[in-house]
Amino acid sequence: MSEAMDTPGSAPAEASGLVGWFRRLTGRAAASGAEVVGRLPVRDWVQVNTQPTKVMGFDQPLMWVAISLMMLGLVMVYSASIALPESPKYANYQPTHFFMRHLLSIGLALTAGAVVSQIPMAVWERWAPWLFVVALLLLMLVLVPHVGKGVNGARRWLPLGVMNFQPSELAKLAITLYAADYMVRKMDVKEHFFRAVAPMAVAVGVVGLLLLAEPDMGAFMVIAAIAMAILFLGGVNGRMFFLITAVLVGAFVLMVSLSPWRRERIFAYLDPWEEKNALGKAYQLTHSLIAFGRGEIFGEGLGSSLEKLHYLPEAHTDFLLAVIGEELGFIGVAVVICMFFWMVVRLFHIGRQAIALDRVFAGLVAQGVGVWMGGQAFINMGVNLGVLPTKGLTLPLMSYGGSAILLNCIALAICLRVDIENRQLMRGGRA
Repeated sequence: MSEAMDTPGSAPAEASGLVGWFRRLTGRAAASGAEVVGRLPVRDWVQVNTQPTKVMGFDQPLMWVAISLMMLGLVMVYSASIALPESPKYANYQPTHFFMRHLLSIGLALTAGAVVSQIPMAVWERWAPWLFVVALLLLMLVLVPHVGKGVNGARRWLPLGVMNFQPSELAKLAITLYAADYMVRKMDVKEHFFRAVAPMAVAVGVVGLLLLAEPDMGAFMVIAAIAMAILFLGGVNGRMFFLITAVLVGAFVLMVSLSPWRRERIFAYLDPWEEKNALGKAYQLTHSLIAFGRGEIFGEGLGSSLEKLHYLPEAHTDFLLAVIGEELGFIGVAVVICMFFWMVVRLFHIGRQAIALDRVFAGLVAQGVGVWMGGQAFINMGVNLGVLPTKGLTLPLMSYGGSAILLNCIALAICLRVDIENRQLMRGGRA
């Protein structure tokens, strides 16, 4: 073996000869400028972008999508409400009354959102139970005679001068924060029904009783969906989740069967074009469907709706999507749906990112807000399109309503705060 290593034709000598031959070959090619077949694509320089990488402090696309929905809602609220002063009910109102009030609500909501985005999530986690208590007290206060304001047989508002505040909107935010905080505290016992799920079910039940006393069944459905979703995302056993779902469905069926006017509304929804229903409980639904039918693909044009001319009640609140469908057509409705879908997906992404960073409370809050926005938008769109029975729920960020816009912006600002703290942690900082 030693003789083979010392032999002139051994591997080291062959390697040295090959290296020397390669160097001489490439040297001659470089000197003559000729192209050498088989030359390795090696370069001794790399183009580097000297500009520093920019890391956004928060999710700007999410903010701009929310603002775009609010601006489109402002335009459509103006279009849907401009003819209302022609009716006796609004005879003392100016044509721009609802537009100016909605613009003021958006200004207050954006200001509140800018302030809320500066509050750390640790503060929200600490104050979540107390915010839930405040929401319960306001839900009780709105039922007190001469304190709560009643409209169309429902007592849901507290008059505050600048706006009529709706405690059920605060309850949606409060249950989101409280349920997320509850799941963090109960993480060790989430497999036990009576220790993990039962207390939360009692809390939602109390809120439900207060909301049904107003009555506001639509808000209760959204709140129940938020609480259930956070329990499920928090890791509650699947069997318990389906048990809760069965109980809620049973409660819904029981409420409908025991309430004559709810039962009539369900039957009207199943057959809206029957003459009695079309002139009664299904009046809004039939005119909403007529509005969508008139809009077709590209719509009648902005401001050209006929249904808003006192045919479609509450066109600027619960049935704003029908006006969008009539004036902007299928294209306009599809754009609104896609924007809401993108927003919900983005909120869930922020939530998953927070949970991956071991920030469970912040992650569950972001995902709970996603369920809130997506669930309420789905119900409102379903009602407008005749897929779901008529419910008094507005389209988030778009429909007329001061307290709804305010709480929607605050909820989204909290989610932006979650994203801000996520980015700080991923840059090596502290949230």
